[in-house]
Order: sequence, then C-alpha cells, then structure tokens
Amino acid sequence: PVSALRGDNVAQPSTAMPWYEGPTLLGELERIEVAADRNLRDFRFPVQYVNRPHLDFRGFCGTLAAGMVRPGDEVVALPSGRRSRVTTIVTADGNLPEAFAGQAVTLTLADEIDVGRGDLLVHPDRLPAVAEEFDARVVWMADAPLLPGRQYDIKLATRLLPATPTVLHHRIDVNTLEHQRVEELGLNEIGYCRFSLNQPVPFDAYEESPGTGGFIVIDRISNATVGAGMIVRPVTQALIDKSRNVVWHEHRIGKAQRANQKAQRPCVIWLTGLSGSGKSTLANALEQRLYQRGYHSYLLDGDNVRHGLNQDLGFSKDDRIENIRRIGEVAALFADAGLIVITAFISPFRADRAMVRALLPDGEFIEMHVHASLEACEQRDPKGLYAKARAGVIKDFTGIDSPYEAPERPELVIDTEQVPVEECVDRVLAYLSERRILRGA
Repeated sequence: PVSALRGDNVAQPSTAMPWYEGPTLLGELERIEVAADRNLRDFRFPVQYVNRPHLDFRGFCGTLAAGMVRPGDEVVALPSGRRSRVTTIVTADGNLPEAFAGQAVTLTLADEIDVGRGDLLVHPDRLPAVAEEFDARVVWMADAPLLPGRQYDIKLATRLLPATPTVLHHRIDVNTLEHQRVEELGLNEIGYCRFSLNQPVPFDAYEESPGTGGFIVIDRISNATVGAGMIVRPVTQALIDKSRNVVWHEHRIGKAQRANQKAQRPCVIWLTGLSGSGKSTLANALEQRLYQRGYHSYLLDGDNVRHGLNQDLGFSKDDRIENIRRIGEVAALFADAGLIVITAFISPFRADRAMVRALLPDGEFIEMHVHASLEACEQRDPKGLYAKARAGVIKDFTGIDSPYEAPERPELVIDTEQVPVEECVDRVLAYLSERRILRGA
C-alpha cells in the first residue's frame, strides 16, 4: 500500500499504516536483480557532432546506442546508404580497441563519405528499419491534447524532424489495459499512434534498441516537450515509394521573377479571429483597395473554400486541422505565383497557424488578429450562427463550445470593434508599405 501524493511507504515506512509491516516500494525495487538490458548485437551509432579541427582529421562523435564496434568493421551510413570502414576509435584517454553500448567515442572512417548530425552508423549485416511512418506507444504530457493531423517535432536519437500523428489507433486504459477508441489523447494518457515523417528515417523497435527506438514529441510553437514515445514497428508503403517516384519539378520562371513583374513582394496575409469579428469584411475591403492601386492579390475566404476544395470536411477538431492544412498549401502556391494572398479563416488553433507559417519563407506569412469581443461578435451574428450554437443546433462552434486560441505574437492586431473598416484597411496598407510588400508605396 502506497500513497504517491503523501509519500507513504514509497521511501520510508508510513506512520499512517501501522498495520503494514512489509518493505517500502523503493526498498523492494532496490532488491530486484535487473538483467543486462544493453543490446550488444546491433551496432547503432547516432552521429551527434562532426569534429574537424584541421584538414587531416574528420571524426564522428556520439554515444553508442547499441552493439559494439572495432577498427576495421564495415559500416553503413543511414539514410544515405554509403559504406566505409572504421579506422580508429578515439577518446580523450586514447584510442580504443573496441567500444560498447553506452560509451561516448569519436569514430574515424577510411573514406570521405557524407555523414552529418542525425545520421546513423550501423553494421551492414544488421540493418534497422528505414521508413517514413511508424506505430508507437505514446505517453502524453501536455494540457493541450494530441490531435491526429497536427504537426509536431520529434527528437529521435540525435535527429530532430517534423512529424505528424496521422492515426490514433486507441487509448490504453492504465487500470484495465483495455483499448479504447478516442479522437484525441489527453494529459497523462497513453495511446497507440501512427506517426508520419517528411523523409525516410532509420530506427528500431524500442524493445530491440531503446536508444534508436525511443523519441520525445516537441510542440513547434513553445518548444516544450509534450510527449514521449516508444516505436513498436515501421509502417511500409506498398503502393508508392514517395521518395523515389514523386519529385519536385523546378520551374524556369521563379517566384522572384513573377513578383518583380507585378512590382510587389509575395506574401500571405492571414486574418484570424472569431466568427463575426469582421474578417471577410476587412479582407474584401483590403482586396478592393489593393486592386485599385494596381496590385495583384487573391482572397481565400473560409466559406467559399468549403463549397469546393474542402466540401468534404466538417467542423470537428480533425476536420478543422485538415481545412487549414489544405488552405495553407494553396496559399503557399499562390504566393509562389507572386501574389499577395489574403485569407479569412477563423483558424482557431495556434499550432495550425504555425504549420502554415512553416510552409513559407521568413517574412512571407503575416498573421493579423482581427479582434472583437465575443459579445460584439454575438451581437453582430450576420449568419445567425451564434444563435444556433447557443440553441444546440450547431456543435463545435468556435467561441461557444470549441476554443479559440488568440495569436500570442501576431504581426498586427486589428480592432474591428472600435475602429471603422476603412481605417483598419489603412492600417494594413501602412504595415505592408513599411514592410516593402507594396513596392510602389
């Protein structure tokens, strides 16, 4: 019997339980003999740092995550697949004849192959999986839930890369171990998820090699660790090898040439705010003023897009995330055409707006918070949506029974509750002129 809250019988016997005469939890754990858990079969060396103090030395620094290595061993660098042989194992105390899992060393190779931080050196006869997707058990440690479709960063060994949970298979009840179907994973919950990466990455199952099978999940906005995972298995794509069969084709005419032809700098003006805050009104007025001054722009409106491109999406959390992802990709393409893109979407989640920002070069994403209080938006209610939401006719309505996460550091805040529309447009145009988006200004 223990109490984690009060510490009863955890490290010291509890005075609140005089009837219990057994050992404490810590005392019992210290008596348990732990078998060796180091994997000495599969050589795994995540490269942490490339040390090149002069032209005659190039060493790859890191800690062996598993296995052992000796000078003369053939190794493969993943994901490139280039091969070489280990020439020396260097440490501060001198060269070693061999190195084992857990030792921090510097390896030198016989050939000048391209190896950098995040790459993995392995023996060619015991290769890890190399895939763009994997299934993993995840412990979630953030107040904001894990949502399929939302982008995060993961740190896997020494590699940091973008990752998206695409499928939440189930949540694991910690009391009964029952598998429960859920749409999101909350604080302190354990789930079984599928993660999709943006490139093929080498990894192992956690049970085989914890050092190359464990990872942490990082929030892309706050840079906080929000989860930890253990890879169970890779997911192979049988239908298409995206890395080989789908390639990006460069155009002879680039973004800069298209923009110079229009005497403007391309950008995406992302208007975000509650329904009824005046986003569409401001967007239309801004587009009209830009047109009158000879600039080339295009307006992507939330309602209009749902009539076509996103007509298959509803208003659940997953659908809202996918809605913004698609719009972000379209907006990025329009910006590549040299246009000034104006978007008018509630886009309630900060992580989704950050996802769109990441699609564009620095300075091209301009987040503008169209601010009006919830009371003012309800009073306006031009589409009658707030009344329906209050009556329970509409579910998951932002501001009523679904949250709106206001921008923390927007490029511009427009108060449509206090300032007339034309003055709001003047403020936006002044900002664009200061940023040299409008070159004729």
